[in-house]
Amino acid sequence: MAAGEAPQRAAIVGTGLIGGSIGLALRERGWWVTGTDQNEAVAAEALRRGALDAVGPPSDADITFVATPVGSAAAEARKALAAGNGLVTDVGSVKAPIVAAVADRRFVGGHPMAGSEQEGVAGARADLFQNAVWVLTPNDETDDDSLVQIRSTVASLGADVVSLAPERHDALVAVVSHVPHLTAATLMALANERSEEHRAMLRLAAGGFRDMTRIASGHPGIWPDICQENSDAICSVLDRFIAALGDVRTLVADGNRSGLLELLEEARNARAHLPYGLDREVSLAEVRVPVFDRPGELARITSLTTDIGVNIYDLEIAHSVEGGQGVAILVVDDEAMASLLEALREQGYAPSSRPLS
Repeated sequence: MAAGEAPQRAAIVGTGLIGGSIGLALRERGWWVTGTDQNEAVAAEALRRGALDAVGPPSDADITFVATPVGSAAAEARKALAAGNGLVTDVGSVKAPIVAAVADRRFVGGHPMAGSEQEGVAGARADLFQNAVWVLTPNDETDDDSLVQIRSTVASLGADVVSLAPERHDALVAVVSHVPHLTAATLMALANERSEEHRAMLRLAAGGFRDMTRIASGHPGIWPDICQENSDAICSVLDRFIAALGDVRTLVADGNRSGLLELLEEARNARAHLPYGLDREVSLAEVRVPVFDRPGELARITSLTTDIGVNIYDLEIAHSVEGGQGVAILVVDDEAMASLLEALREQGYAPSSRPLS
């Protein structure tokens, strides 16, 4: 920010762990941050801990982050949109129903996939989003400039920003987040059954069992809303998981050593290939994509990059002064440039590229 220039202004609705961490991260980068919470004492604590500059509503915010439980996120997003002219995003782990309920070009659904062992604003950290995946879920109604600005702000917090269609996001997080949490909770409940008679079991509950059930220690209050809002996707994954467990049971019951070993080797190999964080030491290239200046173009392009596994390091859109066209400018890993160009051409775009020294 240049000397004498007014700071950008953000508002946080819901100043718990995620909202408080957003506030701390933004203030660290020179933003002026106000916030509110349904519990006034929580907002006051966020102010005391330095997550806010002031307690107050989002009337003059450039961007409002709605960090409430998913059951109230859509209503709070609509209130924030009505309160001012700024952009609005949310942090809920279910996206399709929220995006469908907030029909405004200034809104972009979001989900930072980050957390902490601590609950509430007491666990808030300015570095919580460093190298964490932050999903944005634009759709055909999303304004390109809104997407660029929100994406830029989120990326400035150190997050790895990806774009997904809302329904695709919900299907994927059912696999990687929602069902694993329910599984961990179920295993923990199973181990705790008749614990008075089985104290030895809980004394043995160390190492792998503690690691596998760690996520069951998360705040339970958010999960009824999540399960209600993403019921279809969660139940679909649970059905597949139950069937897969049945297959494992058959392998064990039949003494099928080769089948069991094959399953375990496949699982170990898949686990070893999970991505870890971001590699910032990469050679970059610029890809320029001529697009029609209409809602949904940038959403389609950024969702495509996610589908083919290409990370966007920077993004902007240059509007043409005439002709109703513009150019989306993406900065990507130089090694990924060729696959991105091919995918864009298959979708009818005419991209060009150049390496960045």
